[in-house]
Amino acid sequence: MSFKEKDLTTEYTEFHGGGRTFVQRTPCSSVPSVVENLKIPKPSVFSVVFIIIILCFNLISCGAIDKLLAQVKGDKTQKLTVQEITIERDGVVLAVVKAEIARTHDERQQGLMYRKNLPDGEGMLFIFERDQVLSFWMKNTYIPLSIAYIAYNGKIIDIKDMYPHNETPVTSSRSARYALEVPQGWFSRVGVKEGDVVVISN
Repeated sequence: MSFKEKDLTTEYTEFHGGGRTFVQRTPCSSVPSVVENLKIPKPSVFSVVFIIIILCFNLISCGAIDKLLAQVKGDKTQKLTVQEITIERDGVVLAVVKAEIARTHDERQQGLMYRKNLPDGEGMLFIFERDQVLSFWMKNTYIPLSIAYIAYNGKIIDIKDMYPHNETPVTSSRSARYALEVPQGWFSRVGVKEGDVVVISN
């Protein structure tokens, strides 16, 4: 309810309580009462819950939760063992990579997520308990990477490029025991190809 025009000859006083607002008019002259009670309805529990659900859905759909997690994590990365790994062809060393070793499920799951940089000559080696078809994605990963899928005997099966935040799985062509992630293009820059051998000491 609204007033078309405020009565300048009347004083208005509001009293709040019990979910209602009472408007009391104290006339300075004899003026008929316009408003006795002004009722403000309480929102129902269902309405409040519905609004909360809609807000949560919007946050999830806009990726706000992932962005918040990324801000919280920042550049805080897990501390892993670092090992120098050589890559050879016919017994000749082609390159050496200083690789962090991810052995456990949690270490492999986080991988290089949230990293802001990865210099050439560095990377991460993922070690699995058994041969299997491996699949990686780039969720929450800011650095373009190349991944080498490696057989149990160290032979490189596949070399594939991966792109930041791309959640399309990048899968090995057959069963592999290891995966080595490095800055994108590093394998080609040092002359490493599929069929070369990564020397891994467990």
